[in-house]
Amino acid sequence: MDEPSKVAVVTGGSAGIGRTICEHLLRDGYEVISMARRAGELVHPRLIHMQVDLSDRAATTAAASAIAQRGDVTTVVHNAGVIRAALLPEVQLADVDALVNLHLACAIQLVQAALPAMRAQRFGRIVLLSSRAAQGLATRTAYSATKSGMLGMARTWALELAPEGITVNVVAPGPIRTDMFYDVVEAGSERERALAAALPVKRLGEPADVARAVDFFIDPDNGFITGQTLFVCGGSSVGSLTI
Repeated sequence: MDEPSKVAVVTGGSAGIGRTICEHLLRDGYEVISMARRAGELVHPRLIHMQVDLSDRAATTAAASAIAQRGDVTTVVHNAGVIRAALLPEVQLADVDALVNLHLACAIQLVQAALPAMRAQRFGRIVLLSSRAAQGLATRTAYSATKSGMLGMARTWALELAPEGITVNVVAPGPIRTDMFYDVVEAGSERERALAAALPVKRLGEPADVARAVDFFIDPDNGFITGQTLFVCGGSSVGSLTI
């Protein structure tokens, strides 16, 4: 049997965790299609930037069509995400709709687009980026609901696709030093220091911590692992966390 094609889609690949995932894939010889609202600064001959707002259902449909037409994508890493923080009385249903589109519907559309190529090669790797907040966190109604939805979705897909050589797993990061984190916590603040001190490992995570977990799940040799969720959270999923 021929080796499967090394072509990966990474959503939210322009910055933070997504960019680091792209860097790791490129290092490992993949052609990478990065889907994000902005192109980002990473340049590589095997990197394609596709600018798209993945919370927009129609825009995602067009992007998924482009993936389907390629016919060679065997790896999908759905990393794109936003928070839309609000306490329950202030939660806006428009935010819930946007996060359902971005975190859940987008994953469905892109995986559906890539499935024919995966099935033809009897090989596929799907990784969804959830969050430690899937276990619950104040102000995260829309975010935690959709990120926890990824866990059930991945377990369902894992059962459906395992006989075809396609694995589906979840990486759930905790506090990671990215622009999105610093949109919530001021860099260098006492709050940042207190959060790091409250984690069992006594430090915040780095994008590379998450990318290494993704590396593990997409490795072609790791075909006996599917339907799993790996928390990359400094131990915060074991106890409580306040941001």
